[in-house]
Amino acid sequence: MTTQFEGQRVLVTGASSGIGAGLAEEFAWRGATVGICARRQERLDEVLDRCRKHSPDSRRWVVDLADPAAVDRLASSALEELGGVDVLVNNAGIPKRRHVSKLDAATVESVMNINFFSPIRLTLALLPHMLERDSGRIINISSVAATLSSPGESSYDASKAAVTAFSESMAIDLWQTGIKVLIVYPGLVDTELFSLPDNDPVITAVEAVPVSDLVDGVFDALDRGAV
Repeated sequence: MTTQFEGQRVLVTGASSGIGAGLAEEFAWRGATVGICARRQERLDEVLDRCRKHSPDSRRWVVDLADPAAVDRLASSALEELGGVDVLVNNAGIPKRRHVSKLDAATVESVMNINFFSPIRLTLALLPHMLERDSGRIINISSVAATLSSPGESSYDASKAAVTAFSESMAIDLWQTGIKVLIVYPGLVDTELFSLPDNDPVITAVEAVPVSDLVDGVFDALDRGAV
C-alpha cells in the first residue's frame, strides 16, 4: 500500500453503494479523510461507518445531485467541513435503459442532469481552490458506453460521452498545472446500476466483474501517476 493519500481530503459522489462505496472505503483505508454523498441516508451511513474505522474524521452529506443548488451547497460544505478537497471523484450516475422509441425529452434531460451537468458543476465549483494550491486530482467515472453504444442506452451513452469529452479537454487545459485528471471507463461491473427498477434489462453475454477489481484498477492507475 502506498501512502500518497495519507492526510488527503477526498470527496466521492454516489457513494452509498457500488463503485463509489468501494473507492471511498479504499481511500479511507489508505489514510485519506473521506467525504461521501448520495441520496440514500441509511446506505450512506453504513459506508461512512466502514470509512471511519480507518479515517475517523470522514463525513457524509445526503444530497440529490439533480438539484443544481444542492450541488453548490455540497461544494461549499465539503470545502468548509473537510478544509478543502484534494481529490474529487465524480461517480454518481443513473442508467435509464429504454429503447429510443420509448424515450422522452424529460428522461434524457434527467440523465444528463445527473451524469453530466452535476459532476461538471461540482468540478467547476472546486477547481478554483485546486488551482489556488496548484494541486489536486479529478477522477471522473465514465463508461465504455461512451464509445461503445449498447441497446437501449442512448441517453446514458450520450451522457458518458459528454463527460469523457469534457474530461479530456479539461485534462489538456490543466496539463501544465499540478491538477491531474483521470478518466475511468468501467465495463460491466457487478453493481445495482444493472438491476434498478424502471429500466429495461441488460442484454449482454459478458460476465460482470466485482467492484473490487474496478477499485484495484483505479488505484493502480493512481499509484502509477496515470492521467
